[in-house]
Amino acid sequence: MNDVTPIEIGASNLPRTAPRRGIVLLAMCLGILIAQIDTSVVNLAVQPIGAAFQASVTELQWVIDAYNLVYALLLLSGGLLADLYGRRRTFLLGAAVMTVGSLICAIAPGIDILIAARAMTGVGAALLLPSSLAIIRVVWPEPAARGRALGVWASCNGLAFVIGPTLGGLLIRYSSWRSVFFVIVPFGLATLALAARKVPESADRRGRHIDLPGQALGALALGGLAFAVISGQAGGRISLYALAVSAASLLLFLRVERRRGAAALVPLDLFRNMAFAAAVVTTATMTFGAYGVIFLLPLLWQATGFLGPQWAGLALAPCALVFFLLSPRSGRLSERFGVRAMTAGGTGLIGLGLLTLAATHAGRPLLLAEIGLVLTGLGMGLNTGPLFAVAVGAVAAARSGTASALINVARMTGATLGVALLGSLFVLFHGGASGLQAAMLTGGMVQLCGAVIAWIWIR
Repeated sequence: MNDVTPIEIGASNLPRTAPRRGIVLLAMCLGILIAQIDTSVVNLAVQPIGAAFQASVTELQWVIDAYNLVYALLLLSGGLLADLYGRRRTFLLGAAVMTVGSLICAIAPGIDILIAARAMTGVGAALLLPSSLAIIRVVWPEPAARGRALGVWASCNGLAFVIGPTLGGLLIRYSSWRSVFFVIVPFGLATLALAARKVPESADRRGRHIDLPGQALGALALGGLAFAVISGQAGGRISLYALAVSAASLLLFLRVERRRGAAALVPLDLFRNMAFAAAVVTTATMTFGAYGVIFLLPLLWQATGFLGPQWAGLALAPCALVFFLLSPRSGRLSERFGVRAMTAGGTGLIGLGLLTLAATHAGRPLLLAEIGLVLTGLGMGLNTGPLFAVAVGAVAAARSGTASALINVARMTGATLGVALLGSLFVLFHGGASGLQAAMLTGGMVQLCGAVIAWIWIR
């Protein structure tokens, strides 16, 4: 493929009318749905999976983090591939890989195969998500219209968390945990059919190339950190070695990327824009706490016998429903109140939600836990769309794939470390009420720090 100017490929096919844009947005929303439904149903299925395979908490953490970690590790390359070789092409490949990976999860004969298949779905998500955001950046060049489109796109995170736990709970009760992975397959096929026909192609090489040293060092830095946190609960030197490898890899990564300049996997000059940098950090803090909640709370409810899978899924639904209903309005609310109020205020509300959960006794009484979950969903509904809008709006369209990859890296890095660190704290404090309290207090304080960062740096 020859070098091209921004969005030169397929430029004449870019949709300019609302109906055609609506079809493109529907395809992008289906993409986020298959990625997020996969996440939400697996959190609910953790306890039945553990019982079926006699798996430890550490192995169950890897069922979640194999997806999160691979997703985060490859997002940067996914965004770069989208910019270089075509955003629609990368989106379609990601949807196909996710669909096949989910099918393998459904028929996995053991915990090791399940973890490997979860890693495969992470590869698909790493290709699918940044390309979807980049497509939105190209098809909606107007900031206000793009903000509204991103609000709808972000609301599908909430819709996934409505569909996933409620449908997943019913499937687990009346069928088995394997059925929750089969749910992804028809969504994936629908995404492929719609995107192949209706989404325009776009790309921009601009002298950039695949950065293999940067990808390898970035993977070692993040992977070593996640491994150190998860393995640290068992003690021993291996976690210290992993932490040392992570730190050394990070330093080398920064050195390599600085030398490559504009051709780097992570162009460091992007972080000179303080709003972009703050959006990245705040997004990581947001998912650190939110993903820790949806991993630990249903696991604890089911392990203590307080709620079964069906009722645990329904108990999570108010959080997801608030998120879903509020996210489409976040673009207009940002126009009225400003992105700083939305991003900082939303992150602060998530922090209050986690601190409320810390005041419960192992997630009981249920009413108090629901208040904490609703606050969490309210905060995510307010800030998810605006944070993504700040990130992709801070760069030129030619770098939209890279910028959307970076904000998604922040999202999944926060999710990976949230599950790893808060899950380890839960085990360290012997689980139960004390474990949940320690995890939620830590998560809540991280959220409040993110709110302060957003308030100071996002304008």
